[in-house]
Amino acid sequence: LVSDDTGNRLRFQLELEFVQCLANPNYLNFLAQRGYFKDKAFVNYLKYLLYWKEPEYAKYLKYPQCLHMLELLQYEHFRKELVNAQCAKFIDEQQILHWQHYSRKRMRLQQALAEQQQQNNTSLK
Repeated sequence: LVSDDTGNRLRFQLELEFVQCLANPNYLNFLAQRGYFKDKAFVNYLKYLLYWKEPEYAKYLKYPQCLHMLELLQYEHFRKELVNAQCAKFIDEQQILHWQHYSRKRMRLQQALAEQQQQNNTSLK
């Protein structure tokens, strides 16, 4: 018999892992091709999982883009489109482009901040 704390911890871990899997468009395509998105119980489960958008839960996510996918999965049209492998490929490519842009932008911001700090240090001397 599993205690409530152990059961809750296990449920939290399983739901956390599953929600983060939603960030993978190829996994979404896999689910769509196997008919999961046509199952009313599964669609209701996706709706239930929206609680992960709350800050107290979202802080545990390593792949925050999963929340955007979870939001899109609330729409039947999006769920239907995921059956198409080209749709999943497009989403995957867009995510990669976003990460590349974000990484370059972040690097430029960090470089500008380092230069600003260096200028501040030399002006103080």
